[in-house]
Amino acid sequence: MTSATLRGSDDADGASPHWRWNLAVCVAGSFSTIVAMTLLLPFLPLYVEQLGVHDPAAIVEWSGLAYGATFFTAALCAPLWGRLADRYGRKLMLIRASLGMAVAMSLIGMATSVWQLVALRLLAGLLGGYASGSNVLVATQTPRHRTGWALGVLASGIMAGNLAGPLVGGALPPLIGIRATFWLAGALIFVIFLATTFLIREERPTRAASSGKPPGAWSLVTDKRRVVAMLATGMLLMFAVMSIEPIITVYVQQLVDDARRVTLVSGVVMSACALGSILSASWLGRLADRVGHWNVLTGGLVASALLLVPQAFVTAAWQLIALRFLMGLALGGLLPCVTSLIRHSAPARATGTLLGWSTSSQYVGQVTGPLVGGVIGGHLGMRWVFLGTCVLLAAGAATNWRAARASRAR
Repeated sequence: MTSATLRGSDDADGASPHWRWNLAVCVAGSFSTIVAMTLLLPFLPLYVEQLGVHDPAAIVEWSGLAYGATFFTAALCAPLWGRLADRYGRKLMLIRASLGMAVAMSLIGMATSVWQLVALRLLAGLLGGYASGSNVLVATQTPRHRTGWALGVLASGIMAGNLAGPLVGGALPPLIGIRATFWLAGALIFVIFLATTFLIREERPTRAASSGKPPGAWSLVTDKRRVVAMLATGMLLMFAVMSIEPIITVYVQQLVDDARRVTLVSGVVMSACALGSILSASWLGRLADRVGHWNVLTGGLVASALLLVPQAFVTAAWQLIALRFLMGLALGGLLPCVTSLIRHSAPARATGTLLGWSTSSQYVGQVTGPLVGGVIGGHLGMRWVFLGTCVLLAAGAATNWRAARASRAR
């Protein structure tokens, strides 16, 4: 295939000739905003105490409320931002998210009461969404035959931000103070706002193609069963990852003799899964572009389900770390596969709305996973969290396999 032919095919499916540069800016921006959103984890209880809450139980409750507030409003607003991105442009939504996040993070550093902290965290979720907006822009501006790889690279940047955020949050406050840490994060995101404004180039539909009242996104979906399966799979993946989080530290206590090493080992266990995902996301995305996104998605779900079984019966911490790393390798490219399959199910003008729904479904899994995992671990035992999640992932693999066969048959 000649380069001219390739450029023609790219233009035909809505790809931008600047898609590589757009991808680089989106990766840098998503990494920076995720770092800013997660860096408060190590010192959030200390900040709550500084704001006037001194009862230990109340500190825990307010910390949980403040942390979860952002995800609550982000889940509610994701479909709206996706729909607006389809109508007014994906770049505009990234500009809005980066500027809004820069303002919100700076204001959090000026909070004088715990109520203000919670309200500003709600505002951050309302105004934010840079990473999810980047998914929409990259999915629609990248040539279809490179979508899996590009989304895998973006996913690696997002997961790297989740990994680096708590590390940065643990290192900066002792050096510059908690409030200055928020202000520095706001300044960093403002730089991303400038880069997004001046460096991203988006290819928009022609005036003729976009004139008139736009049809509903659902009516434009060519394979509705595929989209429903992907929404459920995205929620399941986040549920599976987050259901284990509440019990990790308690589980590690049973494996480590020295109580002083429990928190360190727990952090390594949590990071092992993220590190595996960072390493595998782009490779699995490239593999999905070559052998099919359904195949990689189903295979990754099966591998993750199988890896959960030995995690329930480990006898040493190093075994759990190794298994969580392998599970991260298996999970790394699955969300990009979900995004790619949704992107291929409808024209580009409906992709933002559909991916907004996908983001909301993932937030549902992110919120319900820890709740269900904590309840099961507390009442039935921690091993049942791993085994129950294994059953869910196996069921998800079977469902996707059947949906893939039905889609191919049609």
